[in-house]
Amino acid sequence: MITKDEILNLENTLYEAIKNSDTEVLDNLLHADLLFIIPGGQTITKEMDLQTYREGNLKVNEITPKVEELHIIADLAVITLQMELKGNYNNEPFEAKYKYIRFWKKFPEGIKVVGGSGMAI
Repeated sequence: MITKDEILNLENTLYEAIKNSDTEVLDNLLHADLLFIIPGGQTITKEMDLQTYREGNLKVNEITPKVEELHIIADLAVITLQMELKGNYNNEPFEAKYKYIRFWKKFPEGIKVVGGSGMAI
């Protein structure tokens, strides 16, 4: 069973890893078979996401999350949230608000993100 506190703590760990471009932590949080639809509509994999941080293409300076819903369904958690992000993408500054849905699943090695989607709002 997964608890809401576990997921909220993992979300905070995820935000810090994103801000710090910490690919080691991100590698641990994201499942090998992750599929995520980014705001531009493309589907990315775990490796594609990690490569964005490794190459320095995405730098996030500020993340302001607002959790809307968090549901636990056995060994799966579904979270929806709004996030304000500030940073640089390909050396172009950006400031935007997004809506995300993320799916966390419990495995023997820990709870990992298995999928999600984000869109600009």
